Amino acid sequence: MCVEECPVETIYLQEEKAEIDMDHCIRCGRCHDACPEEAVRHDGEKIPDEVGTNIRKAKDSMDACATYFGDEERQRCLNRIIEYFNKEKMVAEKTLQGLQMFLKKE
Repeated sequence: MCVEECPVETIYLQEEKAEIDMDHCIRCGRCHDACPEEAVRHDGEKIPDEVGTNIRKAKDSMDACATYFGDEERQRCLNRIIEYFNKEKMVAEKTLQGLQMFLKKE
């Protein structure tokens, strides 16, 4: 089973489904071959879930801003959330550029 195959012990069972602790995963790819199909969900498969979670959290934050500071604050909160994700996008792009340097050195 893939839980035993993980060299860094980051796969665990939750409700009989294998889950990967992505914070500690070293991305060796061993689970891709060891786990039965549909047993684990890899990064790319989680994108729709993560987007949905981000949107729900943004809406919750906007609602909280409106509750605590009035409806006019809802748009300002949304603008700050958009700024945050633009920053995250820039960090991801620059990280990818930096990682490309490793490919050029090999």
